[in-house]
Amino acid sequence: MKLFDSARGEVHDLDAGPMITMYSCGITPYDAAHLGHAFVYLTFDILQRRLRDAGSETRCVRNVTDVDDDLLRKARELGIHYLDLAAQEMAKFDYDMALLNLLPVYSEPRATGAIAEILTLIGATFDKGLAYEVEGYVYFEVAKFPRFGQVSHESRSRMLELAAQHGGRPEDPRKRDPLDFVLWQPSLEDEPAWESRWGAGRPGWHIECSALALRDLGETLDVHGGGRDLVFPHHECEAAQSESVTGVPFVRTWLHVGLVGLDGIKMSKSLGNLVFVSDLAKKSEPAAVRLALLAHHYRFDWQWRDEDLTTAQSRLSTWRSTQGSTRTDDILDQVRVALDNDLDTPSALAAIDVAAQCGFNVSHAAALLGVTL
Repeated sequence: MKLFDSARGEVHDLDAGPMITMYSCGITPYDAAHLGHAFVYLTFDILQRRLRDAGSETRCVRNVTDVDDDLLRKARELGIHYLDLAAQEMAKFDYDMALLNLLPVYSEPRATGAIAEILTLIGATFDKGLAYEVEGYVYFEVAKFPRFGQVSHESRSRMLELAAQHGGRPEDPRKRDPLDFVLWQPSLEDEPAWESRWGAGRPGWHIECSALALRDLGETLDVHGGGRDLVFPHHECEAAQSESVTGVPFVRTWLHVGLVGLDGIKMSKSLGNLVFVSDLAKKSEPAAVRLALLAHHYRFDWQWRDEDLTTAQSRLSTWRSTQGSTRTDDILDQVRVALDNDLDTPSALAAIDVAAQCGFNVSHAAALLGVTL
């Protein structure tokens, strides 16, 4: 199998051993997960299905960021406990992922369940002289990690811009460098707090994923990724803090998924221009929703159109019309070849379309894509 590695900027061979470890950044459950989130998790699902089909065992960890600035702010606005809000939104998320027929993940750890590991990891960076404390805030000092930028390859000016967009607060006067990022911070009066050697507080965003990944999958992951918007700062910072402690590469392949837009604008909770799997499943079959997503290559940004669902439903009907046929060909192998070429699902769908139009039974090929006819 060949996959595009964001850090290398090119397609390379996935060194597929008997066990493939992968970490997919999960949701911050302060609002409903939208089609953009679904596209990410479906990509990891297809990757797992093909690797398992090829004989490998897969372990995919998808975290839940259940202590975070956005979650705490939304819970404060609603006047409810932050974990109650997280539970409500996770129930909706689980329902939507079930509609899409996603394989169960190996584990779905929560940040609040790994505070001990988070504090140990922060302590290791601090003791190595790679982090510093000011007024109860602990920052990772990027100047001490020469490879900072190895994942995103962004310029410093662009890093500063992206850090500001994603809550990195480059203007924070406590920082030695505007790009230094928070590992630990004091909690506000109405926020959850845990005791630490730097005072009561809560973890920063990036350290949570590093601690969970290292705990559940080991020091080096075969595949790690999420939406393209996570490359910087999130994944860049994860790599820096993880490798500074372990001394070994954190990730072999960085897999980043394109963003889904609506009416020319990226879907986002802040803008409210969202499309939800559960809503689409009321208009059509869940299997058609899955096919509508698979019609787009995972690496590229795209725009949702209602016609996508109509086309997918028609495709599903055509495929189903072949179920009674006893004619088979090499369609399953064609789908495997397409998926091995950087998860080329559009080509896989096209190959199945041709076979179905010729009257061949395509049930097994559809099943490899997670579609039951």
